[in-house]
Amino acid sequence: MLDARIPSGPIEDKWDTRRFEMKLVNPANRRKHSIIIVGAGLAGAAAAATLGQQGYHVQCFSFHDTPRRAHSIAAQGGINAAKNYRNDGDSVYRLFYDTVKGGDFRSREANVFRLAQLSVNIIDQCVAQGVPFAREYGGLLDTRSFGGVQVQRTFYARGQTGQQLLLGAYQALEEQIAAGTVQMHTRRDVLDIVVADGRARGIITRNLITGEIESYAADVVVLATGGYSNVFFLSTNAMASNCTAIWRAHRRGALFANPCFTQIHPTCIPVSSEHQSKLTLMSESLRNDGRVWVPVKQGDTRAPNQIPESERDYYLERRYPSFGNLVPRDVASRAAKEACDSGHGVGPGGQGVYLDFADALRRMGRGAVVEKYGNLFDIYERITGEDAYQAPMRIYPAPHYTMGGLWVDYDLMTTIPGLFAGGEANYSDHGANRLGASALMQGLADGYFVLPATVPNYIGSTKLEPVDTNHPAFAAAKSEVAESTNRMISMHGKRTPDSIHKQVGRLMWDECGMSRSAERLKKALGTLPELKREFWSNLALAGTAGEFNQSLEKAARVADFLELAELMCIDALDRNESCGAHFRVESQTPDGEALRDDEHFSYVSAWQWTEAGQPPVLHKEPLTFEHVHLAQRSYK
Repeated sequence: MLDARIPSGPIEDKWDTRRFEMKLVNPANRRKHSIIIVGAGLAGAAAAATLGQQGYHVQCFSFHDTPRRAHSIAAQGGINAAKNYRNDGDSVYRLFYDTVKGGDFRSREANVFRLAQLSVNIIDQCVAQGVPFAREYGGLLDTRSFGGVQVQRTFYARGQTGQQLLLGAYQALEEQIAAGTVQMHTRRDVLDIVVADGRARGIITRNLITGEIESYAADVVVLATGGYSNVFFLSTNAMASNCTAIWRAHRRGALFANPCFTQIHPTCIPVSSEHQSKLTLMSESLRNDGRVWVPVKQGDTRAPNQIPESERDYYLERRYPSFGNLVPRDVASRAAKEACDSGHGVGPGGQGVYLDFADALRRMGRGAVVEKYGNLFDIYERITGEDAYQAPMRIYPAPHYTMGGLWVDYDLMTTIPGLFAGGEANYSDHGANRLGASALMQGLADGYFVLPATVPNYIGSTKLEPVDTNHPAFAAAKSEVAESTNRMISMHGKRTPDSIHKQVGRLMWDECGMSRSAERLKKALGTLPELKREFWSNLALAGTAGEFNQSLEKAARVADFLELAELMCIDALDRNESCGAHFRVESQTPDGEALRDDEHFSYVSAWQWTEAGQPPVLHKEPLTFEHVHLAQRSYK
């Protein structure tokens, strides 16, 4: 049983109660304490800027050449907030309710309610920073709908909301870099977490330019390194996104929660080539005004504009009349897969469905569509060569976000004292399925509001003995990193990291992707150890360890993906129920919807690393639902 340290009292008062109970650090003493933050996306940049402004000495690390390249920049559609500007029935409680229900009752109520409360402050913070949110004619902030809700609570900046929010956080970060409170380390790959005397006290990095293995010490370590969807090789994530920091923390003792909960995004540009290296997201916001359909006739190869209305199946509107095209992502993704598997798919290989804006163009006019979605249409045309103003987009589901991550308590601290995890690196807020426009909300809530309160509380309530890089724990961790690196570089085999990564990714997509079964998961668990042996015996890397070497970078990440993939399949096999994006074919309703088993699986699965080659140990955090009562989800 895991203790999440949730404050007592009414749910709407828990965060205020917790903040009042926290130990404070006076401004003069803050300068004596150092904090390492790994990652400079929304959660990392916001936390670094805010803690730096408080007066702590912050060291922030990124494997990019600038924080502006963090994957947060790729988010398109918007950010949720319960401000009820539309006066359409929204509230903090409704956002909380929608998020718990959208996550299929597999998230922690207290954390979700806090997220809904903080959402209101996030918008004010970003507007004050100059984020250019879309506005109505009179100057008020505009909003739109996203999947899984019946209100318009999503604030947006055309189709580039993540970019604009990241630029706001980046400016705040740069202000503190200029003030000297934050020291930025770019082109550093974090390869281990240093645990000294039972507490996280530093990191081991590889300088990606020189190849040097470096050590850094601090009083606290915060991981804000994003998710692990690149375990599938093809995903909407940036190619450099990886699981290394959180996986190395897991190997040092941090429990890994719900690894099998991954999100498949329903509106992505379909795969076009076996040589493709990543997939491109088409924002869920397009489902506000676009209509999803397939031909009624199986194998219909006519151009979409030649198929009359009577021969089109608007299957989301037909199956889910209450929500229509705005059902949650997991529901929309499975429905698209079913349409294609039954022979109604379109495009090459029948692996696509149409997202059609013809009605919106007639209703709104082209100018209004361009104003709301223009850059998304431009992206689509540049990649496919097709004009989505003239014919429907072709879309298909693809790996996108990961709900699993390091287990954290209410304060966002992992099971390693002094090691915190924020944003997508932790599991805490989204359960088995994330609602659209909630990733940016969580990243900024964690970075601007939660971590700047809970990290100082840890510092103020903990006796931290002086530790520097001369501590034996640093030498031991550095030696392990060097040994692993040298082992990879000295193999002189025949397989590139990418060739093995592609094989792992295809296996995971087929057996642990949009649907899973016990038989297929056991197949994957039989194959993954073979791929791991192939990796560690037949790897081919050019160059040396002591230089700029991107093949070596990739190899280290693939090594971690191989181990994580195994844990994902173990977790998926253990959770013999369907919930959210985790769809076990053995557990479904008569009409093909996910069927939960609340009696046996109403808990967070938190896995403990034992040692290489040994099975992980399962710990459980029971989930209780006092405010959103358990019920089978229905969007019909």
